[in-house]
Amino acid sequence: MRLEDLRLLNEERSARRAAILVTELGGEGRRVVREAEIVGDPLAEHLARALRSGKSGLVEADGRPVFLTVQVPPVRLVVIGAVHISQALCPMAAALDLGVSVIDPRTAFATPERFPGIDLVAAWPDEAFSGPLPPLDRYCALVALTHDPKIDDPGLVAALRAECFYVGALGSRKTHAARVERLSGAGLSADAIGRIAAPIGLDIGAVSPAEIAVSILAQIVARRRSGDAAR
Repeated sequence: MRLEDLRLLNEERSARRAAILVTELGGEGRRVVREAEIVGDPLAEHLARALRSGKSGLVEADGRPVFLTVQVPPVRLVVIGAVHISQALCPMAAALDLGVSVIDPRTAFATPERFPGIDLVAAWPDEAFSGPLPPLDRYCALVALTHDPKIDDPGLVAALRAECFYVGALGSRKTHAARVERLSGAGLSADAIGRIAAPIGLDIGAVSPAEIAVSILAQIVARRRSGDAAR
């Protein structure tokens, strides 16, 4: 690998941006395509598909074998609220290799006993994002589960402004209508607010906290693989 290619890949990795090393087999062609450059690339369709899957592999372009080495930032899941659904959701998400953090200022709920092995931040979301947690980005998913606007709304605002690939919020349609009014008052556009999955999760008839957690995680995976994360 050329030193310049390695430098570019390292830069993109440090900035949590995706990149793909394109190697033309049987020839000397090798180049790095950064995430923002994919749309205008001659191999855009192949590159976008590889980015959605997150897997490296061999493709054929114009009759030529090309190997795509995919570098995608690890996906993070930020959970607002140390509630029963979160207790079921966190181990499921960890099993999918998502980096999981739980934010809740209510120290009676955010305890290691209730969330063993999970990164717990007993703080308000604004404090968490400006302090112990890394910044949100397009490779983050955020779910707001407390039903308390004072806790949920700051997390939703931060996630929408960071263009997280998935933003979900628990609550009925009536609850969400009131949420839309509050977020509009906070200066968010209708398009941005429209990106919130609410009611949260795929409609599978979920009732128990574990079933709701399954529906949320399934929706996150579907959104991630649909290409929204790549965009």
